[in-house]
Amino acid sequence: MIKFLSRIWRGIIGKFVCIILCLWIFVAALSFVWTPYSLLETNGYQVWQKPSLKHWLGTDGTGADMLSWLMAGSRVEILLVISTIVIASVVGFVILSFTICRVQKIRSVSIMAVDALISIPTVLIALMLAVPLGASVLVIMLACGFGYGLNLARILRPSAVLVLKSNYVDCAISNGASRSYVLLKHVLPNILPIASVQLSLSAGTVILAESGLTYLGVGVPSGVPSWGRVLSTSVTLIHVYPLAALWPGLVVTLTVLALNLFGYVLRSVTNPANRESKNES
Repeated sequence: MIKFLSRIWRGIIGKFVCIILCLWIFVAALSFVWTPYSLLETNGYQVWQKPSLKHWLGTDGTGADMLSWLMAGSRVEILLVISTIVIASVVGFVILSFTICRVQKIRSVSIMAVDALISIPTVLIALMLAVPLGASVLVIMLACGFGYGLNLARILRPSAVLVLKSNYVDCAISNGASRSYVLLKHVLPNILPIASVQLSLSAGTVILAESGLTYLGVGVPSGVPSWGRVLSTSVTLIHVYPLAALWPGLVVTLTVLALNLFGYVLRSVTNPANRESKNES
């Protein structure tokens, strides 16, 4: 584990990713026990205040402290990212098992269903879920998790099929290995590096999806701190008070950039060709 983290730390990109993600986790943990001001504390006489010693990032349209809301929103974003990745992993691997099934009809129907469902935008899925469930964090988790799970299954299928056609899998089957044993013992370990990279790249889009869905009114409900909520309430006055949208926009941009670069670094670290070239040098 230490060796793996040391490989990620190498280079400017790896250091940037580690610093941003560690800072994000630290702020989220800190917000459980301390924020500069209570999230319920508002002041109508201090609306849209500029950054000062009293309010480091200024105040919003209700006079609430912007830094406190961004700190509290960081833990909601972590919850969203982790939950969505878990849902996407389960959905992706379950669908993948159908698309590589031995039965031709099940395999063909599953592939056609994935091709059809993957064309549905995540926003549309969220809008359909918002009708029975209402605007909630659960809507974002389910919509993004289902959409990213379909994409994950489609990306992993070629690699899984390639493993199933390999000689060592044929030998395992000829020796009496069951289908489930082959999937867990041979297929899963070979596709995990690809899956981890794809899921890390999807993590950044979860935050963007939350911001967009919250702006449309089907995401995080009012009163629940999130970066998308802070951004959506500030963007209406961006021409009058640009700093209102600057801070949440900067936080979202840096975090999404770090998550996307983490996928790039993870792909480089888990690539066997890169490890072999470093060992030879």
